[in-house]
Amino acid sequence: MFKNYPLLKQLCFWLLAFLLLTYIYGTAYESFELGVKVIAMLLPVHMIYFYLIDYIVVRYFYVKGQYVKAFFVTLAIMIFIAFLYRITEIFITDPYIYRFYKQTDSNFSWERMQLNKTEQLFNPIFFVTAIERSNAVAWIGITLRLFTLSHERKQSALQAELDSLKAQLHPHFLFNSLNNIYSLSLNRSEKTPEVVLGISNILRYSLYECTAQQVSLKKDIEILYDYIRLEKIRYEERLELNVFICENTGTLQIAPLLMLPLVENAFKHGTAATIDNPWINIQLHIQNNDLILNISNSKPEMNNVLDNSAGKIGIENVRKRLNLLYPGKHSLDFFDEQDCFITVLNITLTN
Repeated sequence: MFKNYPLLKQLCFWLLAFLLLTYIYGTAYESFELGVKVIAMLLPVHMIYFYLIDYIVVRYFYVKGQYVKAFFVTLAIMIFIAFLYRITEIFITDPYIYRFYKQTDSNFSWERMQLNKTEQLFNPIFFVTAIERSNAVAWIGITLRLFTLSHERKQSALQAELDSLKAQLHPHFLFNSLNNIYSLSLNRSEKTPEVVLGISNILRYSLYECTAQQVSLKKDIEILYDYIRLEKIRYEERLELNVFICENTGTLQIAPLLMLPLVENAFKHGTAATIDNPWINIQLHIQNNDLILNISNSKPEMNNVLDNSAGKIGIENVRKRLNLLYPGKHSLDFFDEQDCFITVLNITLTN
């Protein structure tokens, strides 16, 4: 909410600052009426302090790593604000406070009011007190600003890395898809146009519908079905394929195209590399918000039949995206058994 309404965020901060300072000053003066009026006079100084630090120090020096310059500029601003704070006290708030108490007690006297304006301004005790009072609220705001800035930087870096990984996924899938079309074209298969159309649907999804960080789990499963259907066309009766996919997805969301590379890997490095009786079992279960994808496939007769570097690109891509998007909420395990490979993916999803 606040991210989309930065003005509202600032208004809320200054309202809280006003209430906090009013409570502190009102308690010290033993009059919240006086506290409200004095803080209304002093709050502009606090605001000037905060925005000078934010717009000059943070944006022009801190974010660029110019920390020495940031320190000296901050020190200069701090001294300037202390003088401004004292001038405001001397000419506005102190006379008002004096008159307020004088109205209720004609014998009231205030030692500092006996000094002339120059003596009040350069009194070291008054000046140090002004530094303490002027720094409190501004530096609470600056601390929050730096935390926000750090979070935004981390989010930007995370999004950039995710975009990079997603960009790698598209050409990787396209590379394998072109191999599939090439195999069919060599045999002059009549199903080549159907495969081209199916691949087009998957590419359209990956390029145009996967721009969001989360997509409907139901839609992502539909893409799995499309891919499996394409592979069934390619291998025909040579492949023993068993698929069970739970369709009770509800409103669950998932990061797009996390499952497809795992299924694709099973076909490429299991079925394509297996000479006799290739088989693949795919099971997708949904338990509450937990997605469990279990893929097992026949093992190539010779482990060195294929160069697995292309497959590793897709798997590493998935692993990195899982670590970024589902930290502590996923597991991805591979089991190299005597006669098969098994992949097990577990993700805790959100609605």
